[in-house]
Amino acid sequence: MSEGLRRRFGRDFKLELVGRMEAGESGAALARAYGIKRTILYRWRAAVRAGGSEALRDGPGRPSGLEAQAMARARGPAAEVRDLVEARRRIGELERKVGRQQVDLDFFEQALRHIEGSRRPSDGPGGTASSPRSRR
Repeated sequence: MSEGLRRRFGRDFKLELVGRMEAGESGAALARAYGIKRTILYRWRAAVRAGGSEALRDGPGRPSGLEAQAMARARGPAAEVRDLVEARRRIGELERKVGRQQVDLDFFEQALRHIEGSRRPSDGPGGTASSPRSRR
């Protein structure tokens, strides 16, 4: 399966696998049998334990608030810390980019003022300002 395509699993399918894990089947064996990452199965189980069957999504799209909370609890505090560190890193990166863009804007504004200041004024309305011809 290509990386761009994702399989979608319904809530009933997820609950069936979680129930089988709760009944004692190996998560690794189920993952192999269905071609699903083992970590996903354990995440589903943790979400069900934290928020019940409603904590599982039933199809594509972003998780509901309840599901997102259950998934965050399932991932644990270490994942929250990693997410926070990543968010802060990204904020710093974006702030640096905005700073570079501001420097570029300041440079171009100053260059434009310099160019406009060095133009010769026109000789009346509608006239054009041109440089004197050189005689070579």
